[in-house]
Amino acid sequence: MAILARMLAEPLAPHFSPGRARLRLGANTAHYPDAAAELEAFARPLWGLAPLAAGGGAFAHWDLWREGLANGTDPAHEEFWGEAGDRDQRLVETAAIGLGLALAPDVLWDPLTGKQRDDVAAWLRHALTARPVDNNWLFFPVMVGLGLDRVGVAYDRAPNIARLERLESFALGRGWYADGPTPQRDYYVPFAMHFYGLIYAALGQDPARAERLRARAAAFALDFRHWFASDGAAVPYGRSMTYRFAQGAFWGALAFAGVEALPWGEVKGQLMRHLRWWTRRPILDREGLLTLGYGYAQPAMTEQYNAPGSPYWAMKALLPLALPAEHPLWAAAEEDGPPLPEVSAQPEAGVALMRCEQGRQVVLLSAGQHYTWVRSGAAKYAKFAYSSHFGFSVPGGGYGLDQEALDSTLALSEDGVHWRPCEVPVEGEVCGELLRLTWAPWPDVTVETWLLAVPPWHVRVHRLTTARPLRSAEGGFAVDRDPPAVRKAGKRRARIASSAGTCVIEDLAGGREAGLVDAHPGTNLMAPRTVIPTLLGRHAPGTHRLACAVVGLAGDGPEPPPPSWESVLARLPAAAITR
Repeated sequence: MAILARMLAEPLAPHFSPGRARLRLGANTAHYPDAAAELEAFARPLWGLAPLAAGGGAFAHWDLWREGLANGTDPAHEEFWGEAGDRDQRLVETAAIGLGLALAPDVLWDPLTGKQRDDVAAWLRHALTARPVDNNWLFFPVMVGLGLDRVGVAYDRAPNIARLERLESFALGRGWYADGPTPQRDYYVPFAMHFYGLIYAALGQDPARAERLRARAAAFALDFRHWFASDGAAVPYGRSMTYRFAQGAFWGALAFAGVEALPWGEVKGQLMRHLRWWTRRPILDREGLLTLGYGYAQPAMTEQYNAPGSPYWAMKALLPLALPAEHPLWAAAEEDGPPLPEVSAQPEAGVALMRCEQGRQVVLLSAGQHYTWVRSGAAKYAKFAYSSHFGFSVPGGGYGLDQEALDSTLALSEDGVHWRPCEVPVEGEVCGELLRLTWAPWPDVTVETWLLAVPPWHVRVHRLTTARPLRSAEGGFAVDRDPPAVRKAGKRRARIASSAGTCVIEDLAGGREAGLVDAHPGTNLMAPRTVIPTLLGRHAPGTHRLACAVVGLAGDGPEPPPPSWESVLARLPAAAITR
C-alpha cells in the first residue's frame, strides 16, 4: 500500500507551480476557478501521504507540499489560494490539509517558520467561518478542527459541535445516512459520511459521539460488503465514480477507528482485493497521473465539479498506512469472509443487491433514487440495474438509441429519435426481493415498474399507461464489443456472448422485437465500445403490460434458463399482473 501511495504521488512533482502552491495537471473544466482546481490537486494527495508519514513511511517530496502550504495561505504571495467562502470548493480541500496537520505535523507543520504557521492558521480559521453545503461538507471544518487541535491552534469549537449534531441527524437506521436532506444513498455514505466520522471517532475528544459513530459504521459494514464482488470490484452507481478506489476507503477507516465490524481478515480482504482490482485497470496516463474516468480515461462520465486533480480522492483508501505494523489489520491474513445471501434488500438505500455466479458479479437493482443536478444524473441513479462487471452507460448525445446508450432501463419515444428513460421516480420502495417505482416521462404518460431479483436473472415488469402513441426501447447490460462475439437477435430475445461477458434480454409478455444496439464509443464506464441487447415495441394509447428477464454473466458460458412467466406471476402483486 505504501508503494501505491508513492506511485500515485511521485508523478505529481513535475507539475507543481513555481511557488509550489498549485498543481497544474491539465485543463480545468469544472465549475470552480483554476485557483480552486489547482488547490484541489495540491491537497487531495494528502489523503494518502499524511497516513504514509504517520506510519513512518518515507516520501521524497514533502518539501514541495510544505512550501506550497506556506505560499498558498500567504495573502501577499502571487499563488495565494484565496479565502474559502460559503459553499466554496476551497472549503472541500481544507479537509485534507486538516488531516495532514492531524496525522503528520512533523513533516507539514513543524518545519514552517512562525509567520508561515500564522498564515496557515489564519487561513484555516477563516475557512471555519464559511458556510458548507448542508450535507457531508459539514465534516470539512470538523477535519480542519482536528488538525488545528493537533498543532495547538485555538479556535471556536461550538460551530463544529453544531455541525456534528446536524450530521448525526442524517442517520437513517441500520448504519445508513442520507447525504443531507436528499434522496441520494450512494458512495458518499461510506467514503464521506462514515469515513470522516470514523476519523473523528479516532482523533476527536468526544467519547460519547465516537461510540455512536463507531456503532453506525459497524452496522453499515454488514450491508456494504454486499456491494463488492469476490474479485474486489465494487458496483459502480451514482455520482463521483472518478474517485475510483475511494469506494473501498470505508474498510480502511474501520481499522483506523478500531472498529472490528467484521473479522480483521475479512476487512483486510475487502480492502486489498479492491485495491488490486483497480491496479489492473488502465486508469493512469503516460506520466502516471490519474485520469478522469472510471475503468479508463473517460471524461464524458464526470460531473461538473470534477477538475484534473479530483480523482486523487481515491487516496482516501490509503488511510490504514497510518496504523502501526502491529495493528491486527496488518497481522491478519486476508479472508474471503462467509458466503453471503444471493439477495440483500437494503431499503434505506432503495436498492437490492444480487450476488451472482458465486460472487463473481454483483448486480444492484434500484428504485426511488434520482439526482438530476449532476451531469447524466438519470443514468447514474435511475436505471433499473447496475453491475460490478458491466458497469453502466452515460448518454453520448441526444439522437437515437446508439447515442443514448440505454442499457438497463426502459425508454419511451414519440418519434423513435428522442428518448425519455426513467429520470425522476415519483416514488419507490423495496420489499425484499421485489422493488417498485413509478415515473412519468410526460404528464399524460405514467409507468409503474416492478423489479424482481431472481439471481442471476432479474425480471422487470412495467404497467404503461399512455394517452399518446409511443415507441419503447428496453436495454440489457452493455457488453464490450471488441472481443469476437456471437450475436443473435430475434422476435423476443437478444443475446451477445464473448470472452468479455454474456447478456441476454428476453421478452416475457410478448409483442416486442429484439435487436442489438452498438452504443456510441466512450459511453460505458467499463469498456470504450459496447453493444446493448434491446427490446423494441410500439404502443397505442391505452394501458400495456411489458415484461422481460435480463441476465448478465461475467464469461461466455451457457446461461441458466430464465424464470418462467408463471413463476414470475406468482411473486408479483395483482397490479403488476393485470393490464
